[in-house]
Amino acid sequence: MKVASFDRTDAAAGILFIGFGLFFGIQSLGLELGTAFRMGPGYFPLVLSGVLIGFGLLILFNALKTEGGEGIGSLAWRGMAFILLAPIFFGLTVRGLGFIPAILLTTLIAGLASFKMRLPWALALAVGVTIFSTLVFSYGLGLPFRRIGPWLTF
Repeated sequence: MKVASFDRTDAAAGILFIGFGLFFGIQSLGLELGTAFRMGPGYFPLVLSGVLIGFGLLILFNALKTEGGEGIGSLAWRGMAFILLAPIFFGLTVRGLGFIPAILLTTLIAGLASFKMRLPWALALAVGVTIFSTLVFSYGLGLPFRRIGPWLTF
């Protein structure tokens, strides 16, 4: 008789997906749902939470079919810290620095999350993301924000 085993990493990920899906699905029920043709503010979050629960179930069932698997390793604290810090930095500085410097520095901060990212590549990535974002959001979509903020005007 074959002993059932499962991959703990996939099982943890599946349970996490299901948990987040349930949490946000329950939260979206407090908003007006509307219909598929006239969506309310709670419709899209409810649909996305259903998709998240579905993915969680698929991952969880896949974990039950997998033999053994690797254990959950240590957390990448450096990567997690810089990836979380980057959007917070952007939100706090975009009005003062302006869009262009804020997105440039935010991309550099996010680039620090990886040990493999070297400064020349991080600068090239930051310049590329800044140019692309400025073209799309400022010129393409015409969003009303300052490209250079009041902190940098002399």
